[in-house]
Amino acid sequence: MRLHLGSDHGGVEYRKMLAGVLREAGHEVASEEGPASAGDSVDYPDVARDVCRQVLGDPGSLGILVCGTGQGMAMAANKVAGIRAAVVADPFSATMAREHNDANILCIGQRVLGSELAKMLVMTFLGATFAGGRHARRVAKIDAAGGP
Repeated sequence: MRLHLGSDHGGVEYRKMLAGVLREAGHEVASEEGPASAGDSVDYPDVARDVCRQVLGDPGSLGILVCGTGQGMAMAANKVAGIRAAVVADPFSATMAREHNDANILCIGQRVLGSELAKMLVMTFLGATFAGGRHARRVAKIDAAGGP
C-alpha cells in the first residue's frame, strides 16, 4: 500500500514511529509532511491539506494524519473534496471507517492513544477494504454534500 503521512508538532513522534512500522510491514511511505521535531510548531490545517493533495493525486493511496487528538486534522482534511477522514480510537471503528465509509485518511491522536494501540489501529485500517454495495450509495452522498 502506498501511504502519505503527516503530523503537526503534537504528532511528530508517532508519525516517525508509524513510518518505520509501515516500512517494516512492506508498505511504501510515499511522503511525510510535518515538522522534524516537536519543538517546531506548525499549523495542522496546512499539513492536512498537503497530505490530502498527495492522496488525491495518487489514486489508490491512503493517508495517515497525527496530531494531539486527531480531531483537528480530521476537521481540516474533511474540508477537502474527495477526502473522507476518520478519527478512530478502537479497532472496530478503524475497520468500519474503511469497510462502510471508504475512508481514505486515518486520523489519530498522539496525546490520547498509546503507541501500541496506534500501531494496531493503523494496521487494522490498512487491512480493511471498502465493502461497496449499499455503502457505495452512502459514500456518494457524503461526497456530494462536500459542495463545489
